[in-house]
Amino acid sequence: MSTTTVKKTSSSWRVVDIVVAALIAVTGGIIFWVWSQMAGVISAPMNALYPPLTGLISGGWMIPAILGMLIIRKPGAAVFCETVAATGELMFGSQYGATVLFSGFLQGLGAELVFLLFVYGRPSVRGFLHQKYNLVAALLAGVGAGVFCGLNDSFLPWGWNIAYPAGDKLVYIIFCAISGAVIAGGLSWIATRGLAGTGVLSSFASRKAATEAMVR
Repeated sequence: MSTTTVKKTSSSWRVVDIVVAALIAVTGGIIFWVWSQMAGVISAPMNALYPPLTGLISGGWMIPAILGMLIIRKPGAAVFCETVAATGELMFGSQYGATVLFSGFLQGLGAELVFLLFVYGRPSVRGFLHQKYNLVAALLAGVGAGVFCGLNDSFLPWGWNIAYPAGDKLVYIIFCAISGAVIAGGLSWIATRGLAGTGVLSSFASRKAATEAMVR
């Protein structure tokens, strides 16, 4: 079988990929809704102390993007899972309204671009199956999602930080990136290894995630 054929087959979505991605997204929508309720309480003292600190709790809204990609390992998984999760949050009754849809898409795109550069952006001769989804990739994808989240909140018309001074916007974006790396990237990587250890990911390329090297 040629390298081109292997790459095409490994990057093509199967029915099981779509179904599991949808399940991750729906679960993510519930997480989004719960996280939004908690954030409303937690953010109050943060706003009183220093408003940009609220960026540190933003990582919860990025989990589906990273978890979806680490499990499915197909191009588009991060954007798909994050956008559908945002749609679920909207259906549950999001306090942020329809803006969550674009926010979800941007966060998924931020993670997707990092995976594009650091995972399936490698020389084509290696093929998609040989790419690595290690802790570094997960953390960097979380950073990417966090940066896009911070930019969305700080510069787009519906962003709640649009009135922040430039310095506070920069700090907020940095905090979002940190939160994305730790909460979305780190926890999703741990969750993927845990799921792989139970055998439930036997149909996916992530089935060996429990024994994969952390950084190599």
